[in-house]
Amino acid sequence: MSTDADQLAPATDFYAVDDLIDPADLEIRDRVRDFCAREVTPVINDYWERAEFPAHLVPKLADLGIAGGTVKGHGAAGMSAVAAGLVAAEWARADGSMGTFHGVHSFLAMQSIDLLGSEEQKERWLPAMARMEKIGAFGLTEPDHGSDAVALGTTATRDGDGFVLNGAKKWIGNGSIADLVLIWARDEEGNVGGYVVEKGTPGFTATVMTGKTALRAVWQAEITLENCRVGEENKLANCHSFKDVSQVLDRTRYTVAWRALGVAQSAYELALAHTLQREQFGQPIAGYQLVQEKLARMLAEITTMQLMCWRLSTLADQGRMTAAMASLAKMNCCKKARTIIADARDLFGGDGILLEHHIARHHADIEAIYTFEGTDHVQALIVGREVTGLSAITGRRPRREA
Repeated sequence: MSTDADQLAPATDFYAVDDLIDPADLEIRDRVRDFCAREVTPVINDYWERAEFPAHLVPKLADLGIAGGTVKGHGAAGMSAVAAGLVAAEWARADGSMGTFHGVHSFLAMQSIDLLGSEEQKERWLPAMARMEKIGAFGLTEPDHGSDAVALGTTATRDGDGFVLNGAKKWIGNGSIADLVLIWARDEEGNVGGYVVEKGTPGFTATVMTGKTALRAVWQAEITLENCRVGEENKLANCHSFKDVSQVLDRTRYTVAWRALGVAQSAYELALAHTLQREQFGQPIAGYQLVQEKLARMLAEITTMQLMCWRLSTLADQGRMTAAMASLAKMNCCKKARTIIADARDLFGGDGILLEHHIARHHADIEAIYTFEGTDHVQALIVGREVTGLSAITGRRPRREA
């Protein structure tokens, strides 16, 4: 099943950006686009309204062969950064909740193990995660530490041949359903480590968060760790400081810019289709100057976002992307998407607050995308520090954590 907007999708490639992209990457994108049109869009509004995760889609998603994103080997997709961005955009174009599920599993959890795990740990966990037989989660954010994640309060105390974890986490996507949850904690020396907590481990409790007004079809969890013991073999071998955790965040943040692009594209496509069909005062409202001016400005912003995301991922594939580059894209694209989606909702009039038209879901979900993986303000500070050489928090040159 496809919507009118699906038929108008090429209208969002106004500058023929597809011509810049490898055909193999476009094939991956189109495979995900087709899957979303058939399996996600027709059902997602009902799940979103009930705040229920569509678990029946996971086996079908596994068959797409995209788990792991850019992770190479161990059965993972091993795609380019451009393809991974295109996939992130397609998920967001269909539904932000499913995009979050995929992003947490493939980008945060699997990439953490790939980047910071030993070869034995990679082989132990990644193949099953690539087949989506085991689902991953990423436990960094805490009730008292969001933007200042470096101030981690969760502790890992050495206990014989293992570690005892104590603390709390919040906003952990997939946390209640995951088979493997990466918990980031500080040891007695203050060093940050990554600890893989497997489902059923005593002392680990995950409670689904309720009352959300965005991303309602994906479950985030509040996690409590009370004397939760993991073996030495479950400590990521190559994680020794928060700087190592930051490498994971830097490598995945660029996909959030693509997600902002995807949801903005969908909003524009939906608004264009609606204004061509909706008649008032004897003609389609797309024929009015005020409507055309909004559509033109929306398309202009989407085009700049496309070019920025494409260039950023190209730099990532060349090993030239910096943390500040990723932050600039996340900051810029999320802010633009927020405005585009608000304008699109406005063009729907009263129908814009009805789920059946999809735009209301996007209008709510962009608020979460705008905030997670670093708020707009935090991204600005990262960019500001890069261009000035000064930390906005201290006014001094930043001290790199060892």
